[in-house]
Amino acid sequence: MIVAPGQGSQTAGFLAPWLELPGFRDRMEWLGAVAGMDLVAHGTTSPADTIKDTAVAQPLIVGSGLVCLLSLFSHPVDGFRSVGAAAGHSVGEITAASAAGVLSAEQAMVFVRERGRGMAEASALTPTGMSAVIGGDPDEVQAALAKHGLTPANMNCAGQVVAAGTIEQLAALAAEPPTKTRVMPLPVAGAFHTHHMQPAVDRLAGYARAISTKDPRLPLVSNADGTVVQNGRKVLSRLVSQVSNPVRWDLSMATFADMGVTGLIEIPPAGTLVGLAKRALPGVETLALKTPDQLEAAHRMIREHGSSSADGTMEAAWLVVVSPVKGTVQPCVGLDDTVEPGQPIATISTLREQHSVTSPHGGRAVEWLVEAGDPVAPGQPLLRLYPQEDSP
Repeated sequence: MIVAPGQGSQTAGFLAPWLELPGFRDRMEWLGAVAGMDLVAHGTTSPADTIKDTAVAQPLIVGSGLVCLLSLFSHPVDGFRSVGAAAGHSVGEITAASAAGVLSAEQAMVFVRERGRGMAEASALTPTGMSAVIGGDPDEVQAALAKHGLTPANMNCAGQVVAAGTIEQLAALAAEPPTKTRVMPLPVAGAFHTHHMQPAVDRLAGYARAISTKDPRLPLVSNADGTVVQNGRKVLSRLVSQVSNPVRWDLSMATFADMGVTGLIEIPPAGTLVGLAKRALPGVETLALKTPDQLEAAHRMIREHGSSSADGTMEAAWLVVVSPVKGTVQPCVGLDDTVEPGQPIATISTLREQHSVTSPHGGRAVEWLVEAGDPVAPGQPLLRLYPQEDSP
């Protein structure tokens, strides 16, 4: 499992040791040219106050993550074959989407540049911010946030919620914190993942209509609800909507557990997500990849925990529809049926609701990999399709 961190994970000079690797500076300079800023300087010599700026921080985080991934996998196809799944927290979901092949690196950098600018401009309209609420009873914490008109913008794990809203609302929460909690202001410039970011959403939605996508080459876990998303257009749509919607990293980690993840590597600027995983995913080996000295340990983890494509489920010769959630499956197409893109192929029942599973691909159904009534996990292959020449 590869995870990409979000804003607030960056620290002054975090990129400096990586520039010693051959080709690293050239790649960062190229992505910096695409983003219209000196990412090398921001990752090495810019002070903390500079890289805290939303318009700088977001391209820096995504660009650094993408180039560091090239140090981990010299050829992207090696990553597709070895990594069981990918996910990103907040802006890190752009990194994960590009790593999964949905967007090119250049598309990702243009998108994140406009995301950062749009969110910075939206933040300037009203003084807003975010505070972490640590500990306490979850129901009492939610009630306190509702009382002060705050949004639970990040549900990171049990005992850690990030509240977002106006400066006055956050001050009221700090003055009257829920029982047995600590309220810690975060070094961010606005109320991200709330309605305050709607102007940025409107801008990105327009750009998204002009962006071409590809379907993910490996299971991509959405931070909106922890489901596995297979359709490239849906991934892009979620990248737009997440700007004003809460991040449910708690649900993402629950999906990691359901998928049977045994090893988790966080790419630079690393540390935050591994800290959450250590509490929520006991028994899972973790690595916060902070310097090139740790690449050997990362490669060892990939060998020991990485998935194999020996069954062909991720090979281009076959198309596979996977389960988006945990539940009980009921197929609704037969073998040799022609499946159109967007067509429902199964339903998955959970304790609370039913999910329709639609195929992101067109092709001929050649093999069901599950039977009616089988329990399935997120990311589990359900149906194998043979691509047909006239399929989109």
